[in-house]
Amino acid sequence: MIFFDTVKAFFNDKEYRDLLITTFIILLIGTVVYHYLENWSWLDAFYFSFITLTTIGFGDFAPKTDAGKIFTTIYITVGVGIILAFINTVYKHYSRKKGGNKKSED
Repeated sequence: MIFFDTVKAFFNDKEYRDLLITTFIILLIGTVVYHYLENWSWLDAFYFSFITLTTIGFGDFAPKTDAGKIFTTIYITVGVGIILAFINTVYKHYSRKKGGNKKSED
């Protein structure tokens, strides 16, 4: 399974490991805040955090409280860059591994 091999390789490399941990922390913060501010279930709060930061944004959930709306603007500003950096890093790692460890163009 290439996904699990990639995650394992990330944990063995400090730079990747830090990005992976930061990504999980950002998603965890969003999940906890939305759970308490918006009174959403843990799954709904995680789901909203994930689709918001990956810029999918289905529109089926939206913050209703003023605090939730303010948090969302800050959360998007901080989190989108981190999540996209993580996705880009995974893609580059996968491309290098699939291509026989060829250097990918940056």
